[in-house]
Amino acid sequence: MFKRLFLIATLLISTSVYSISVEEVKAITLGETDARIAALGKAMQTADDKTATFLQALSDDAVKIAGDKVFVVKDDKAFDAVTGTELALPDDAEDVINNNRMRGEIDSALAALKLFSKDDTVRAAAVKQLQSDADETKLPLIEKALVTEQNPGIQEQLGMVRAAALLNSTDKAKRLEAAKLLATSGQANTKTMLLARLAQEPDREVKAALGAALRQVESALAWGDKLGALFSGISLGSILLLVALGLAITYGLMGVINMAHGELMMIGAYATYVVQGLFQKYLPGAFDWYLLAAVPVAFMASALMGAALERSVIRFLYGRPLETLLATWGISLMLMQLVRSLFGAQNVGVENPSWMSGGVQVLGNLSLPFNRLVIIGFALFVLVAVSWLISKTRLGLFVRGVTQNRPIASCMGVNTARIDTYAFALGSGIAGLAGCALSQVGNVGPDLGQGYIVDAFMVVVLGGVGQLAGTVYAALGLGILNKFLEGLTGAVLAKIAVLVFIIIFIQKRPQGIFAMKGRSAEA
Repeated sequence: MFKRLFLIATLLISTSVYSISVEEVKAITLGETDARIAALGKAMQTADDKTATFLQALSDDAVKIAGDKVFVVKDDKAFDAVTGTELALPDDAEDVINNNRMRGEIDSALAALKLFSKDDTVRAAAVKQLQSDADETKLPLIEKALVTEQNPGIQEQLGMVRAAALLNSTDKAKRLEAAKLLATSGQANTKTMLLARLAQEPDREVKAALGAALRQVESALAWGDKLGALFSGISLGSILLLVALGLAITYGLMGVINMAHGELMMIGAYATYVVQGLFQKYLPGAFDWYLLAAVPVAFMASALMGAALERSVIRFLYGRPLETLLATWGISLMLMQLVRSLFGAQNVGVENPSWMSGGVQVLGNLSLPFNRLVIIGFALFVLVAVSWLISKTRLGLFVRGVTQNRPIASCMGVNTARIDTYAFALGSGIAGLAGCALSQVGNVGPDLGQGYIVDAFMVVVLGGVGQLAGTVYAALGLGILNKFLEGLTGAVLAKIAVLVFIIIFIQKRPQGIFAMKGRSAEA
């Protein structure tokens, strides 16, 4: 009698320890895919760590079956799939085969079980994975995780996952609840889910609720799209501003049509690449701060090249704009070939520091990348520095004096030839800074400057030759206009529309937004 009671107690204890039963293990591993998926969904309702261990083994193709026994094979040893007891693996044991559909279900189930991880990152990743394939079988786990979740951000996302799981429920009341919950979402994938459900929804009342929720989600997404286009426009405008600031000095103030301006940017970008390589080789621990060293190096590399060009070629061509154009165009071709010979014709990779990776999630469909935010701040910093240099320093005073009236400046004892070199080197150095910034958002290659030189001239001409304020307005205006038109017409038609706009504007106001001053005005 006592022996029988002991056996019953042992059985009760064993069934309470292992939430996944022998029958469930067999049902998940054997039979047709639909039956296996149904068994998996049933097992998930009482899943625990043992269930997760078995599913992970199934995902790793480490499960074998022989007769009615299921084994998990690990390190050449076989264990019972339910109890974990080590067993001898029969010679006729066969692998359990999982097709792609079954693998997707297993991965989704594992993600659901990760909802209880102590690591926020693991839970957030699990929620993200569940967003696309949540279903009613995972509802008990999702609701259990929702009760215990303490992180507000993950809790909100988990609530949306629960609503997505309710959306495909067979219960009409649950589908109505899902429509009400999803209406508050601003996620782009919520719109996709609602559209898919709307297409197959048979109930009229639920269909009306889904339609109302869809309209509310689309309204929220529209705001995100508009703000996203505005941010993209400001980001593009800040890049155009960086590119055009140097040209505003060399072309706007000095009257030199510098077709090699884009290649001076390219030199700044390659200088950043070289500094990155040096940090990777000699200072890997300080790699995150290589940009602080790359900024002055990029400026000096382009400034020295600009000074050399001014001293060797351009100073002999002042007052002859067409010859300047041809000479600088030839120089640009030579610089591109020089870079191809040194670094190769293929693009080179410049990595973002870790603190510039990722972004800020503002709305469901609007994320602001850190690298773009840093470039906007950097463009403002360069603008303020150049304005201060031109308006407050002795060098700026001499530059303004020489460009406005060279004979009088010369009579006052100003070395005009040296000021020309300094001014051209300054404009070239700013082009190098633009190249350094561009290396963080795009490819670095010999043709880097060709994609921006036309835009830079358009900005300077539209803003008013020789006017920094006009350059700022024109760069931001063209950037925002271009991005809004891209959303309506596509990139190519937007480019054409902007070009037509500039042509018409220049026809009506040849001096640009602000009146032209300086040496060009005298000419």
